[in-house]
Amino acid sequence: MTNKEIVEQAMKAFFVDRDHNAIERYWHKDYVQHNPSMINGHQGLRDILKNSIDTGFQWIPGIFVEINNLVISHSRVQGWGPTPLIVVDIFRFEDGKIAEHWDVVQEEVPTSKTASGNPMTSFNYNAEV
Repeated sequence: MTNKEIVEQAMKAFFVDRDHNAIERYWHKDYVQHNPSMINGHQGLRDILKNSIDTGFQWIPGIFVEINNLVISHSRVQGWGPTPLIVVDIFRFEDGKIAEHWDVVQEEVPTSKTASGNPMTSFNYNAEV
């Protein structure tokens, strides 16, 4: 299985299926988190699951790119704030598991309000919010 496939499965198991066992299966025991609002380790991931249960959280995957031991994903999430967010995640792998994570997050702008008239994503969903 490629690292890209692992990220796709891990994110689906974590965000869609809300499988708590996915944390041990896909994330390294010494997981390092670079998002300033999240803590390192498996407990930080457990906190994310716990805090997103009643928010109507939805993860919509888009583009995945694998380069050596890095995987970059581009996705859309709802339920982490008042408007949908576009997220670029960068995952570093070690020993076949996600060992480190960085992200860049921005509020989604409806296509009708972008200067180019292009959506912020290239995957299929109703981008008009």
